[in-house]
Amino acid sequence: MKIAIGCDHAGFPYKDGIIAMLQAQGHMVQDFGTHSTLSVDYPDFAHQVAEAVENGQAERGILLCGSANGVAITANKHQQIRCAICWNEELAALARQHNNANVIALPVRFVPEILAQAMVRIFITADFEGGRHATRVDKIAC
Repeated sequence: MKIAIGCDHAGFPYKDGIIAMLQAQGHMVQDFGTHSTLSVDYPDFAHQVAEAVENGQAERGILLCGSANGVAITANKHQQIRCAICWNEELAALARQHNNANVIALPVRFVPEILAQAMVRIFITADFEGGRHATRVDKIAC
């Protein structure tokens, strides 16, 4: 699977570990940065990930920041993006199964790295259930 990833300075400490995990599983990962803990503006990276998913360069996106709020708000400005903030494994699964989320936003300051990686694994492998959920998801876009 092709996956786009991006983060701000707060999310940077988890990014390389997530990329390595995904690549070890055979996924192709496009890294939109940032590449250090120097302060940056999260929309610069969230928009790039959202655009990659929106235009088909990537099937899924991963965004990392301190609270996950800023990157999720930014990504969800894109009409074809359904970005879900997740802080446990069940939410990561439900984001895919019930909401057909195509981007996950993780709050690095509030979850340990091992949990972040577990949520990414679930998000990448879970399938959208369709059915009654499809009707609801079809009503999201403006």
